[in-house]
Amino acid sequence: MFNLNTIIINMVNRKQNNKKYRILVVDDERRILNFLTSNLRAQGYEVITASDGLEALEQFHACNPDLILLDILMPKMNGLDVLKEIRGFSNIPIIFLSAKGNERDKISGLDMGADDYISKPFSPDELVSRIEALMRRVRPNEAKIPEELSLGDITMDFKAHKVIVRGKTIYLTRLEWLLLSELALNADHLMSYQELLIRVWGAEYRDDIQFLRTWISRLRSKIEKKPYDPRIILTVTKMGYILKKSQP
Repeated sequence: MFNLNTIIINMVNRKQNNKKYRILVVDDERRILNFLTSNLRAQGYEVITASDGLEALEQFHACNPDLILLDILMPKMNGLDVLKEIRGFSNIPIIFLSAKGNERDKISGLDMGADDYISKPFSPDELVSRIEALMRRVRPNEAKIPEELSLGDITMDFKAHKVIVRGKTIYLTRLEWLLLSELALNADHLMSYQELLIRVWGAEYRDDIQFLRTWISRLRSKIEKKPYDPRIILTVTKMGYILKKSQP
């Protein structure tokens, strides 16, 4: 099953092998799809393609891309709906492609969690520049993701997608795993409500603090000795949560 950690590990492995990013290009116009594919491959990127929204989702789950170039107006499922679906469980970088001057779609896309927007027509150099700038911004520490991370009572095996708490393997749902991963990879640092909501669920959830509290409660019930008196995931009132590297 696709998840954030698969993306992270794949990105680390590809970087260690001196390869550029894997990009999913989605556009229903064959001419544009061919243009983007040939130019990106010439720059050293690995490219996979889709010609409609449903195929985009299939390729996304099958190929675990590092970034998506996503057209808005497409058959079967438009780009905004694809974005909404993906943002339900992934923060993969997404750049919208659309006709120049379509301001409403631009605003909608950014509000829903797109990372950037580029209007057609555009030059290959501009596109590559946007891709590289975005990847530097959203994955600044990608090479530092460990295969295994031990924090007090918790050990997270990112390769096996496994969590061990006090010597016992604990089953987590996909969303619980993503939430714990974000907290663990930023251990001893405050993560705001909005930051966690956007990273795990997408920008449209940024203000749903009660929703986040519910998921934190579920996570605590699985990893804390006393969920009602947490020692691993601590609440910072009106701000967010901190996962402690060491627990009393």
